[in-house]
Amino acid sequence: MNVILAVLERCRLFQGLPPEVLERDILSRGGLRVYERGGVLVTPGDRVDWFAVVLRGKVQISQIFSDGTSSLMEALGPGYTLGTDLVCTRSRRSPYYAIAAGDLGILRLPGALLLEPGALPVETRRVLWRNLLTVLSDDNLRKHYRLAILSQRGLRDRVLVYLTMQAERRGTATFRIPFSREELAAFLCVNRSALSHELSRMEAEGLIRFHKNEFTLLSAGETGSAWSALE
Repeated sequence: MNVILAVLERCRLFQGLPPEVLERDILSRGGLRVYERGGVLVTPGDRVDWFAVVLRGKVQISQIFSDGTSSLMEALGPGYTLGTDLVCTRSRRSPYYAIAAGDLGILRLPGALLLEPGALPVETRRVLWRNLLTVLSDDNLRKHYRLAILSQRGLRDRVLVYLTMQAERRGTATFRIPFSREELAAFLCVNRSALSHELSRMEAEGLIRFHKNEFTLLSAGETGSAWSALE
């Protein structure tokens, strides 16, 4: 129980709510669910009347096309929320897949907690709505950034814009990204082998250093200044 509360305290949606309120108003209303790797939480067309907090593992938000290819939109780890974007729409219909990337545990909560007056104490609901506005705004901004990345024609340009974004967000040239190599290829909409080859070329040319998902950005060139204009 203490472990779950610790995750909820880190969740942006619940920031500002003390542990006793989280336990009384949030945790008591939720249900724990577990999934194995590949487990499907949401498919396109599903009506989603709930939202969830990732407790352990990772959820991949993806588009999967008829030819079998996919595009990774997001990878949500512990403390991130799933479904808040859907329960706030008119149809509540999902346009994407949500799939467990490994062993996954979530706390699933009824959408009524966010939407129905009287479902929560007034002060708790006020804090949730303030946080929800921030969460949805940040999610919208991330989608804008991804469009900026995908608008780059060359593979190297996409990689540099993405890595520059990560460096600027963290305020350091050395950082870890939240993606495996396969996930990064899907996020950038490129071939994994081509991505690995390009990363090796970039390292040989002194642009980056990397080991697994840890990168050091040594030179962003002109792409870096272009990215800064989007901030």
